[in-house]
Amino acid sequence: MMNRNVLHLTCPPIPVLRIGFVGLGNRGILALERYMHLEGVEVKALCDLRPRNIERATALLHRFNRPAAVAYGEDGGWRQLCGRADIDLVYICTDWLTHTDIAVYAMQQGRHAALEVPAAMSVADCWRLVDTAEQTRRHCMMLENCCYDAFALTTLNMVRQGALGEITHAEGAYIHDLRRHYFADETEGGYHNNWIKLYSQQHTGNPYPTHGLGPICQWMDIHRGDRMEYLVSMSSREAGLSAYARGQFGKHSAEAAQPYLMGDVNTTLIRTVKGRTIVLQYDVTTPRPYSRHQTVCGTKGFMQKYPVPCILLDEYGKEPLAGEDFEKVMERYKHPFTATIGEEAKRKEMPNEMNYIMDYRLVHCLRNGLPLDQDVYDAAVQGDKLAQDIFDFTGTILGEAIADFIAFSSPEAIVLFGGLAKSGDYIMKPIQKSIDDNILNIYKGKTKLLVSELKDSDAAVPVSYTHLTLPTKLE
Repeated sequence: MMNRNVLHLTCPPIPVLRIGFVGLGNRGILALERYMHLEGVEVKALCDLRPRNIERATALLHRFNRPAAVAYGEDGGWRQLCGRADIDLVYICTDWLTHTDIAVYAMQQGRHAALEVPAAMSVADCWRLVDTAEQTRRHCMMLENCCYDAFALTTLNMVRQGALGEITHAEGAYIHDLRRHYFADETEGGYHNNWIKLYSQQHTGNPYPTHGLGPICQWMDIHRGDRMEYLVSMSSREAGLSAYARGQFGKHSAEAAQPYLMGDVNTTLIRTVKGRTIVLQYDVTTPRPYSRHQTVCGTKGFMQKYPVPCILLDEYGKEPLAGEDFEKVMERYKHPFTATIGEEAKRKEMPNEMNYIMDYRLVHCLRNGLPLDQDVYDAAVQGDKLAQDIFDFTGTILGEAIADFIAFSSPEAIVLFGGLAKSGDYIMKPIQKSIDDNILNIYKGKTKLLVSELKDSDAAVPVSYTHLTLPTKLE
């Protein structure tokens, strides 16, 4: 019998989210510190093979006046952590090859799982995650922070509002010079037992695609209207690690003598069922400047974050936007998550805004029994303050735009439908207030603001009316 899918899965609310952290190295300790700034969470258990990391994490809890957590330092201690009845979420920051095993076991013990990227290293492990999540009805979230990047979220908002037209192509990457880290000791920014260097000795291809692919999947509604169908991938020859090893350790050193399979640059071409194309690149062993590309091409516009942010829209002409025009578009399409949670991160002086938004959203959804990164209308119905802040922000922006539209067109009525119509007073009141605050006196009271009663399947719209839709879901 086939398992039921877990798209939009909901589980009972967890008012106080109890967490166990597995892996407290470079990424894990930073994640633990972020959780010290989130409300409604308790850290119940810590797990790491290195006593120094356990000591560092314990000291962090003490510094923030949090209760001490139970520590597991032995090999396989993560199994004991996952089996604890007082844990709701297992947060996994270990090496790539252990992500799947820990997440699967956690779900089998009735825990939700949040695991660092990449979630799995083989097709078989991908199916293990899917099958276990479906069988146990537990959440399993890959912690792809780049989906919460401010530019990526603005791009998502523009895509969903049609500002870029029909999306046909996108490009993503992970380009990051990590040569020093491959050979460094863990205390100097390296990896435990140099596991990533060992992986490069045995594999080639792109083992780390999600930083580039995550935002693209949202822009293209992958698994929610489209899906990737086939790919072609190739890697260049390996030279970077070998040359670095010779330069740092000498041409006769063991590091220089070691062969590496991982090609310097991997390029992958993907085509979706709907005929869209995606280019992904992976390069961590050349001196190239950091980049994730974050490029998207539509019939009405183009956006790219790296190497420098660029927006080109037909409505503004043939040149990329610059200066005030660029800032106006970024502000106009700023995603509600950036405008609310992102601003909170800045107020708290968090070092990485997108990580904070990611963790905030995960905690928020689990505490309120919502699908992970779900429809914001559901959150508003439960009286969630963040959701209302988002509606207030969005209503203000829409109200300003509608006031401008009324000034040059004087319509008898403006009809809102789609997602806006479903949100009722949550969005209507801030829209109306913003219109009243911004409209010229001579136009006040002359244009009706109406909510359509048409069903989603109805397509007939009076041509004299304006159709506004607002995508507020981050899927």
